[in-house]
Amino acid sequence: MFKNWQQEKAVAALVDEAQALADRLAQAKPHQVDSYSAHSRFWSASALAEGQDLFTLSGWKPAALKGFLSASEARIATLRKQRAYDSSDGLTIWLLTARAVREPRMTPALRRIWRHLMAAGPNADAMATDLLAEAGLPHPQSRRTPTGFEDRDEPMPDAAG
Repeated sequence: MFKNWQQEKAVAALVDEAQALADRLAQAKPHQVDSYSAHSRFWSASALAEGQDLFTLSGWKPAALKGFLSASEARIATLRKQRAYDSSDGLTIWLLTARAVREPRMTPALRRIWRHLMAAGPNADAMATDLLAEAGLPHPQSRRTPTGFEDRDEPMPDAAG
């Protein structure tokens, strides 16, 4: 019984984390949303250069997903220590997406997050292009939403609720 309670509490914390980011993006200034969008695209291109297509996370085998989660958590911790907050925010998008693959109750919040990222302004595209050029990565693909997190025409709550 205690173990079930602990697991439920852990899942609730993951859902709350995703919802908090969705709410933060809903209230963010346009340049902040642009930064999240550009840096998430940077990380997807970086992973693709290493042979991992993050847009297909929902189809990954459990062991590969677990490895990505562990590696991402470690990399985010390192980036935050280095005060590379924008970069860590972009990778956090993918970490939450991977977690949502394992915990479907996070999916509505992730759909909201991806909806905000897809609605980012044109500066997000320019920022992504610059980030990729600096890293020597191929030009970014057009904006995409990972499989399983596409917009389902669910009503978007306003910033208050």
